[in-house]
Amino acid sequence: MDSLDLIQIFREVARRGSFSATAAAQGVSPASVSKAVARLEERFGLRLFNRTTRKVSLTDAGQLLFERSSALLELIDLTTGELHERATRPSGRLALAMPYGLVDSDLPAMLADFLQRYPDVQLDMHVTDRVVDLADEGVDLAFRVGPIQDEALIVRRLLPLDYVAAATPGYWSRHGRPREPRDLLTHAQLAHGPSGRVLHWMFEVKGAPLELSLQPRVHASLQSALIALALQGLGVMWAPRRSLARWLDSGELEGLLAEFSPSNVWLHAAYMQRRHNSAALRALLAHLDAFVRAFEQGQGAEPAHHGASAAALAPDAARPQRRGRRSGTTST
Repeated sequence: MDSLDLIQIFREVARRGSFSATAAAQGVSPASVSKAVARLEERFGLRLFNRTTRKVSLTDAGQLLFERSSALLELIDLTTGELHERATRPSGRLALAMPYGLVDSDLPAMLADFLQRYPDVQLDMHVTDRVVDLADEGVDLAFRVGPIQDEALIVRRLLPLDYVAAATPGYWSRHGRPREPRDLLTHAQLAHGPSGRVLHWMFEVKGAPLELSLQPRVHASLQSALIALALQGLGVMWAPRRSLARWLDSGELEGLLAEFSPSNVWLHAAYMQRRHNSAALRALLAHLDAFVRAFEQGQGAEPAHHGASAAALAPDAARPQRRGRRSGTTST
């Protein structure tokens, strides 16, 4: 029996003024009630009740405990109710992480639809290309692109990411449209990746991987920093169609070489454990499954209402994995 149970018995005895009345109300023996109070008195090193053969009354120490414990138990009861609500009804706050490259995709629209369905859920969205430590940083779920090496995470493979070589129609007209990946070596490359490393673009040619070493005109640590340059006709990006969907759909950018996109690059959702997740996280995982099924069934981007980048995607079923087992061009 923990301290809270002992205090609750103590308070019941104080209200009824009797060990036997308390025992009868709780369906236990008077001896067990007396023993609970005795354990509490031993823990505090103070007598809490004045005892007579007919009734008990609070000592000064007992009166202090009775007064101070009231607010504590009310807070515990309130917290218990709220925790039960978190476990049974989608509510409360979820912390999510996603790479910058997905900010302009249909993923935020999907999350907006989730919030509309569950108005009592709040989201903290951490946008970063850094690999976050979910446990250390208090993140409930992280969207990541490419392989995930952390064996401690539960990983759901969501959607394949098809890549395109994207530039303005004017750029392609001036410099020529590539027919195969090596043609990009003669173009102005806009590439992103860690500083101080040789950058590569990955392709797939007749089922075999092809890696091109780059000498980019612009090297940025974030893909999003390159979009404005591409829109100015300054070069070519090799990037997921989903992350450029807005500009591809408007015609500001034209995507080529999609047939050479690697087939093993996926969007994943990673979280820490299968059991005892909040109702809000369980609801989000179910919402992600519905999001994926919509693409599988050729229904566009429902429920995210952003159908631009859906046409080129035909994902396999999303299924939980202990970690990502497929290789990819990036890991965020």
